[in-house]
Amino acid sequence: MSPERAPDAAPDAPPQDVSGSTGANEPETATRPRWWHPREVDVAGRSAAEIEQSLIDRMLSPVAGSRLWGWVGALLVTAIAGVLRLVHLERPGRLVFDETYYVKQAYSLLTLGYEGDWNEEPNENFAAGDFSDLQDSADYVVHPGVGKWMIAVGMRLLGPETPWGWRISAAVIGTLSVLLLARIARRLFSSSLLGCTAALLLAVDGVHITMSRISILDIFLQFWVLAAFGAVLLDREQYRRRLARLAATELATHGRYRDPWGPRVGMRWWLLVAAVCLGLACGVKWSGIYAVAVLGIAVVAWSVTARRSAGVPLWVGGGTLRDGLPAFVTLVPTAAAVYMLTWLPWWLSPHSYNRQWAAEVNATAEVPARTWMPDWLNSWWEYHLKMWDFHNGLTSEHTYMSHPAGWLIQLRPTSFAWRDVEDSTSLDLCGAERCVGAITSVGNPVLWWGAALALLLVLWAALRRGDWRAWAILIGYAATYLPWFAYAHRTIFTFYTVALAPFVAMCLTFAIGTLLGSRHLTLQERRPGIWTAAALVILAVLVGAFYWPVWSNQWVPYWFWRLHMLLPSWV
Repeated sequence: MSPERAPDAAPDAPPQDVSGSTGANEPETATRPRWWHPREVDVAGRSAAEIEQSLIDRMLSPVAGSRLWGWVGALLVTAIAGVLRLVHLERPGRLVFDETYYVKQAYSLLTLGYEGDWNEEPNENFAAGDFSDLQDSADYVVHPGVGKWMIAVGMRLLGPETPWGWRISAAVIGTLSVLLLARIARRLFSSSLLGCTAALLLAVDGVHITMSRISILDIFLQFWVLAAFGAVLLDREQYRRRLARLAATELATHGRYRDPWGPRVGMRWWLLVAAVCLGLACGVKWSGIYAVAVLGIAVVAWSVTARRSAGVPLWVGGGTLRDGLPAFVTLVPTAAAVYMLTWLPWWLSPHSYNRQWAAEVNATAEVPARTWMPDWLNSWWEYHLKMWDFHNGLTSEHTYMSHPAGWLIQLRPTSFAWRDVEDSTSLDLCGAERCVGAITSVGNPVLWWGAALALLLVLWAALRRGDWRAWAILIGYAATYLPWFAYAHRTIFTFYTVALAPFVAMCLTFAIGTLLGSRHLTLQERRPGIWTAAALVILAVLVGAFYWPVWSNQWVPYWFWRLHMLLPSWV
């Protein structure tokens, strides 16, 4: 079969083979049409059901393996992830890194309904369960509230007095992300085995583990972006099945498309789910907006190529106008509306920061600002302008700031916590003369370095073979990684890659699927690849076990911690 297949064609390979195959079934014609021509659909003597099935086989591939094992495997991997994220979650028993902002702001939201200011140096009192440093005056915060409200849920359930209360939400969301990835990757690769493989790689990743064990915002951003990606994949599948059914009915009845743009597919509900998730992602951090843009483009591209596969004469116009415009209306306004709703507590609290800005300033200003806006909207907009100025101008030096060019190989990881003990108590802590307790947010080297190499394969499969699965992975990189190059002048950190981590896991899984080989090969021919793939996954798990103590703030001998620092820039 020709390697120059349509970008939307399903794989002509077993579910574990992602080596860039060519189509779900043999083509219906001897030669493929040029890319700008619609594909031919053989309707002669066929019923609507037969045409529908042929289109589904062309546009989608079935998931191999039973549904039961698809869930059992995913839940087993999720259990492993939960253990790695929950054991000794109380360590350290103090606020670390940006927990000093987000945990206290979450408590303030629970108590006041808005982010209040705190007295100087309140962290020790807060960790001891003394919250008297909270003031009624509003604090200037530079991120929306969704992530902090998610932290607040855990504090409400377990109490704000202990680290378990601060961190349980992050740990649960991080664990659920592994389950989510198992199901998403199963759909992407049409394989329960590869779905569980991707999830296992994420489960033992250091960036994801550390970000699940401390209470800062990025793990929540990762969750909502990943959920939106999964919803878009489900929309892709549902859309194609619906298009196949409608197209088959029309072709069986009339022998051709009466409308050259093809049939209307109606409301796309999974796209609505994706929009809600994206609105919540933006409500955690503004960087979620890049996922809105990238996933929106992907939706249109997949709609266009689906219509080409269905033989629609004017497939570009049909995909962009008949599908693209409704998709835009579903995705963007819904995400924007959800984002605005996340600010409802701010609007309902008259003492929130900047809440009364419009009423106070415009009452005395010589040139009032935006008087055509209602005061509540004007104040909200002004607050956003201040937040934008802060984010765009954040250039202060930090020991662990890093350039995005080094993120894919974890060149400069972030140290979230460090305690160094070299006295009479050290023998009791770790059995050595010098003990350290660290949270070093370095990714699993097997995963990140392996995925950096696998990315070359993914790029080749996307650009040369038009493999839609490779494109889907690249979509994740485009949404969560590439935008940071525009902010390389700012103070930014490698731990932002937690949003990228699921796509890194899928990138390496793509290469693992290639190693496993095609079912058309004999077991003897596939055996070297199978053993190599198995060794790679086992090595990733063993390295994860080796690094877990320095990801989770366990007391270890200094020499043991130093053994993990493979690069000078990791120290």
